[in-house]
Order: sequence, then structure tokens, then C-alpha cells
Amino acid sequence: RLAQAVMEKPQILILDEPMNGLDKKSVMNVESILKQFVENGGTLLMTSHIDQQIMECCNIIYEMDDHIIVRKMN
Repeated sequence: RLAQAVMEKPQILILDEPMNGLDKKSVMNVESILKQFVENGGTLLMTSHIDQQIMECCNIIYEMDDHIIVRKMN
């Protein structure tokens, strides 16, 4: 479904834990798709508990704790 969503060329993708339950190879494929989406001007709003996944795909990162933004990283 992710590939289909990206093929529609949306301006914004909102994803909740998009790599949850994927094997290592699939995670790398999804990261590649999302990085390319962002590089082509798309906006990605994504949640994840895995910092590496967020850092790989996003330019601006907000960390939340108990519904409060506690840190912003660029």
C-alpha cells in the first residue's frame, strides 16, 4: 500500500509506525522509498519508536514524551 500511496504523488504522507513488523531487508526498502519521497519535495509525518528509522527518513525530528514535545532535532 505504501508504494501505491507514493505512486499517487501526494504532497504529504502521514504514517504511523510504517516499518513495524518488517524484516531488515523490507525496512531498508521502505526507508529508501521514504527518503526518495522526501528528496522529491514530499512532506513526511511519521511516528516510530526506533530513532534510526526516523533519522534515516526525516529532516526535522520532534521527540515527544507524555504528549509533550521535549526535543527538536534537525
